[in-house]
Amino acid sequence: MKLEVREMNVCRIWKQKSSQILRKVDIHTTTDFVKIVEVGPRDGLQNEIVFVPTDKKIKFIDKLSQTGLCSIEVTSFVNPKWVKQMSDNKEVFSKIEKKANIDYPVLVPNAKGLYDALEVGVKEVAVFASASEGFAMKNTNGSIQQVLDRIKEVTTISRGKGIKVRAYVSCVVGCPYDGQISPKSVAKVTEQLLSFGCYEISLGDTIGVGTINSMNNMLKEVLNVTSPKKLAVHCHDTYGQGLVNIIVGLEKGINVVDSAVSGLGGCPFAKGATGNVATEDVVYMLHGMGLKTGINLEELVECGNFISNIIGRPTQSRANQALHKKKS
Repeated sequence: MKLEVREMNVCRIWKQKSSQILRKVDIHTTTDFVKIVEVGPRDGLQNEIVFVPTDKKIKFIDKLSQTGLCSIEVTSFVNPKWVKQMSDNKEVFSKIEKKANIDYPVLVPNAKGLYDALEVGVKEVAVFASASEGFAMKNTNGSIQQVLDRIKEVTTISRGKGIKVRAYVSCVVGCPYDGQISPKSVAKVTEQLLSFGCYEISLGDTIGVGTINSMNNMLKEVLNVTSPKKLAVHCHDTYGQGLVNIIVGLEKGINVVDSAVSGLGGCPFAKGATGNVATEDVVYMLHGMGLKTGINLEELVECGNFISNIIGRPTQSRANQALHKKKS
């Protein structure tokens, strides 16, 4: 009897909490439109061991351009010695069919990468910082401040050439080397990136360890130094918390979400870390909440199936799987 009462109390508390979260989303979201930044072609594919043929990458991006997405991160201009999958960056960017209403950013690690990207007419770049000293050293061979110094050079050059710069901050709640990350560290890095002229900061739970509490605490601190209009959330789904953590961001007024079709991606420096939260799942959830994305879910599912077949792995998107079963 006592167990039944306890279970009833837990259920009642859960219902109260979940309804509070949904009410807060309605209250704090300043618009009913949520922008999706599709990172599958870059963040999703960069760690694939088997090289994805260049023509398939181009076709993948062109198919994504037909879905209603307004931002697709295409490739990265890093040293091919470190990321062989992106060694065809110039050809991919040059040959994709670019639409006027879509942004096609690329990742650049430093000034050399920026100049390489400029050769093919890139209009927007993304830079990569970290809130973790251990991750910064392992991933970029430099301290947090050394990486920020490189980024400052990139943003200075970019501003002079009219190039937009978006910044990623990795490991915003947890790191495979440093463990739990201080929200103050995330806020400090964010503030510096904004001072360089980055128009938006994407806060990444790189290894997917975030929960409602850790994301909430981190965002509270970051929002002390900037507006939610300057932020995006970038969640991985290692522990199945990706969608929940996105809702935390929405509750804070953030209306830009990074995701990868079919749940592509992962972190090479964290054992067991899975891919980005699947774009299909994000869109299904947002549409179910009455929010708009401008994206055609059926066409998005087709893109997910296309790239999953190319890399030889089933889609990690639950929405994709369910919709596929519904059709068959």
